[in-house]
Amino acid sequence: MKHMPRVLIVEDEPAIAELLAVNLRHSGFQPTWAMDSVTAQVELDAVLPDVILLDWMLPGESGLSLARKWRADPRTKAVPIIMLTARGDEHDRVAGLDAGADDYIAKPFSTKEMLARIRAVLRRRAPEQAGGSVQIGALLLDSSTHRVSFEGQPLKMGPTEFKLLHYLMQHAERVHSRSQLLDRVWGDHVFIEERTVDVHVKRLREALGAAGPMVETVRGAGYRITAQPVAPVATTRAARVAPAPSTSASAS
Repeated sequence: MKHMPRVLIVEDEPAIAELLAVNLRHSGFQPTWAMDSVTAQVELDAVLPDVILLDWMLPGESGLSLARKWRADPRTKAVPIIMLTARGDEHDRVAGLDAGADDYIAKPFSTKEMLARIRAVLRRRAPEQAGGSVQIGALLLDSSTHRVSFEGQPLKMGPTEFKLLHYLMQHAERVHSRSQLLDRVWGDHVFIEERTVDVHVKRLREALGAAGPMVETVRGAGYRITAQPVAPVATTRAARVAPAPSTSASAS
């Protein structure tokens, strides 16, 4: 039997909650409704959902406070949270994400957008659960121990650079656009700019040291990792104008 992802709706307005639940059921999800923080915690204690749709403005404890609490709890820290709120300016989006939300939808929103974002966070959650190691040439990444080495020497890098390297190594020799990397490594949040990728690619190359050239820029297309980086042409101006050996030394 096909698994129906569980969605916990934490929303104090019955009309909105019912609309969400109906659309979720029609799209193959299994929704559960909680109208406040107390009921939501009871539902979480009973069964962990696959996704939480969390309203910011709730009676009693706010959605922002709940997100922080659930992210700090080892049992619930990995459950994706999508924040639903009428507070849509940049400051509020940042506050929601900093509190632990994986995505943010400002009201009013379309049900199609909501369903697409739920599927997106579920897609992004799956690769993070995969363990094992991947190797390209002398570059080795072990996701289970979170270690990277090149020619047997350990390398240190930040968590984002590690995730970026892991994704590139899993899809070696393929070119990935900045938008594709944003979706797969950071998530498809529309407020994240594509230049974010350039910054982290630069940091990744610095962390890789001698292996840095393996991460190539494909002009007009994006980035790829390769076992055979193209070596720069060694021809220099000095080499081109170097004088030929003298043949007149023996004349006397």
